[in-house]
Amino acid sequence: MDKTFVLKGKIEREWVLVDANEQTLGRLATQIAHILMGKHKPTFTPGVMMGDSVIVINAGFIKVTGNRLTEKFYYAHSGFPGGLKSVSLKDQLKNHPDRVIRHAVWGMIPHNKMGRELIKKIKVYAGSEHPHQAQTPTVVE
Repeated sequence: MDKTFVLKGKIEREWVLVDANEQTLGRLATQIAHILMGKHKPTFTPGVMMGDSVIVINAGFIKVTGNRLTEKFYYAHSGFPGGLKSVSLKDQLKNHPDRVIRHAVWGMIPHNKMGRELIKKIKVYAGSEHPHQAQTPTVVE
């Protein structure tokens, strides 16, 4: 019978910089979710917050395949009759590119208390500038 692995000692957390320029949305979101959950570490333990914080730059320059720019929509409902709002991916990328990546990553992490904590550890910026130089993030290809 296998024993359950329990990490002894302090969890090492880092800051990671990901450049989204000319990357496919789904593949990028998978990579970010992987880092947020800590699955890239050899000491990965399910149910333990051991992932790194992620900084995403150039979110406005991601690419999508097929006809998704015009056919994919993001929906929100106000709760009132007739309160359904829909925004196409093209408009969302133009106005709020950070929301596109955050939404894609949210679909790939657990939808529970841990997932709500994980989504707070991602910082997305439309351009190449970010205010996290003091954290000395490591660049991920």
